[in-house]
Amino acid sequence: MRKLLLLSVFAFAVFTQAAERPPNVVLLFADDLGYGELSCQGNPEIPTPHIDSIAANGIRFTQGYVTAAFCSASRAGLMTGRYQTRFGYEFNPTGAHNEDPDAGLPPSEKTMADMLANAGYVNGLVGKWHLGGTAKYHPFRRGFDEFFGFLHEGHYFVPPPYRGTTTWLRRKVLPGGGKGRWTSKDGRTIYSTHLGNEPDYDADNPIYRAGQPVKEENYLTDAFTREAVDFIDRNADRPFFLYLAYNAVHSPMQATDKYMKRFAHVEDVHRRIFAGMLANMDDSVGMVLEKLRKEKLEENTLVFFISDNGGPTAELTSSNLPLRGGKGTVYEGGIRVPFLAQWKGTLPKGKVYRQPVISLDVFATAAALSKASLPKSKTFDGVNLIPYLTGEKKERPHQKLFWRIGNRAALRLGDWKLLRQTKHGKGSWELYDLNKDLGEKTNLASKQPAKLEELQTAWEKMNAEMIDPVWSPKR
Repeated sequence: MRKLLLLSVFAFAVFTQAAERPPNVVLLFADDLGYGELSCQGNPEIPTPHIDSIAANGIRFTQGYVTAAFCSASRAGLMTGRYQTRFGYEFNPTGAHNEDPDAGLPPSEKTMADMLANAGYVNGLVGKWHLGGTAKYHPFRRGFDEFFGFLHEGHYFVPPPYRGTTTWLRRKVLPGGGKGRWTSKDGRTIYSTHLGNEPDYDADNPIYRAGQPVKEENYLTDAFTREAVDFIDRNADRPFFLYLAYNAVHSPMQATDKYMKRFAHVEDVHRRIFAGMLANMDDSVGMVLEKLRKEKLEENTLVFFISDNGGPTAELTSSNLPLRGGKGTVYEGGIRVPFLAQWKGTLPKGKVYRQPVISLDVFATAAALSKASLPKSKTFDGVNLIPYLTGEKKERPHQKLFWRIGNRAALRLGDWKLLRQTKHGKGSWELYDLNKDLGEKTNLASKQPAKLEELQTAWEKMNAEMIDPVWSPKR
């Protein structure tokens, strides 16, 4: 009897422990994927069934934003749950700046991984970091237990000589001189002069496992998926945070033969390569989701799929329709992105959520679910999305959203949008009613002076909370 009682107590303890286990968090992060490119967003050209399944089994956000219109600053906001301008992280480290000792996420800022580590999670980063390329910014020093990926802004999916791929590269001058487009005799390498030279992405930017450079033989999207699936396999019995930061569909544009054949019907080779890259990432997302199903983790895993910024259309063909602008701009096409979430059994299935949310909310939601303690000395800008998505809260998660990128600036207040998209330091404030003008075609600044002043005042008040950039790309 005593033995039976002890067994019962033990079983109850195990059950209680399992019941109290906080949910896993899987953050699938695409790179440069435009708002209009997923099938569930209305693109009929490139099927994305696996990514779409996240929306079908959960939530599709029609007004999902990021905190910056390009890679690094957007990731800084995502990882800290704070507007990156609160700590002076405003610009994109590129080229030599990736090795600048001042160009990285300040060590004083704690990351989502730091927070979840303190809550008992094991944390894995697979893919692109881009929050500092020197030792003090390494993911191991920012809360991650495991790292497989690269530190800088981009990387070849397959290095030269680009075996098994069709590769599109930017060049200032074509072989033999001249402008336009050049194609190799085998059709596998294409040069185009429409945007200048492709950056030397792989310079001082190896693929790392932990802190050691490794030689990766597989197409990089496939390699990242392999590592992500392995991470889930090894950590299925404890709470984990997986940050799977794909570099697809970021340049350089490279698609494997398998996917080029799948889209042989796409006439323009530029667009065909993009389609292949996106479809490859979609299949990869499917493998990650399948692993969660196999391990019976779906009902205890919150999955997000987000892009880091809008698509650079001229560079990639990535569409942001029906939005105006793209990567680098504070028009909707630069900062409104594909944004999906699923948590089976907790979040409604197939819901379209039409209120504004922002990537800052991922941090806040993870903090609430993990019951992590946050320092009271810092301002966090996101909200826990779960009560809004389950219907517990009916109001908007955010009445006001803020952006500043050098002289470019924006503020959303309700359905009104204020922005200044400067060129060469010159530009005036523009005003749009997003409820009536999603494409930001009609500037109402001169017709609505009172509303313009209201939003300018609100932007200035928010801006007063921010600090100057701690480093400048022009140094």
